[in-house]
Amino acid sequence: MDFYHFAKGVVFSVIKPLYRLEVSGLDNFPESGGILLCSNHIHNFDPLVMGISAPRPVNFMAKAELFNAPVLKGLLPKVHAFPVKRGLSDREALRTALRLLKSGEVVGMFPEGTRSKNGQLGEGLSGAGFFALRGDADVVPCAIIGKYRSFRKVRMIFGEPIDMAPYRERKASADEVTADIMKAIQRILDENENYKG
Repeated sequence: MDFYHFAKGVVFSVIKPLYRLEVSGLDNFPESGGILLCSNHIHNFDPLVMGISAPRPVNFMAKAELFNAPVLKGLLPKVHAFPVKRGLSDREALRTALRLLKSGEVVGMFPEGTRSKNGQLGEGLSGAGFFALRGDADVVPCAIIGKYRSFRKVRMIFGEPIDMAPYRERKASADEVTADIMKAIQRILDENENYKG
């Protein structure tokens, strides 16, 4: 067992009982090929929930400062995180994400760019559309629902994949693709609006 799966098991053993984590829509998750996994962002634990819920290893961008911390700089690469300089056009991070997608791996992303203050889905940034169009990958929209209260349920719901081929064929803009990704995430939230975590 590699370190990623070991760490995933450890985190799962904590998160699953603490937040009574429920995962649905796994049949929507492609077994192979590049996938851009796009979710709403409501809590600092969202990357952990996404990572332990997905059936395949998920690569994440993490702010570059974390890679300077004594323990994290050795740990983060082992859990498939790679650095991105916030507020800048980080070409190396862009290349890394595109390389991962084109090589058939999964990249996790929160298109809003920051956590929602009120729990409502905000506007997505064009970066999600850029990666979706350029990464030779399809998009799996997903939603995290719940308030991360101890022993109250948190749900991770994977939606149906969005085929990017038609968007590429008609040369759609990154903004248009991002908007459609956000609509797909919102649909998952709306379909589960009666859920009380």
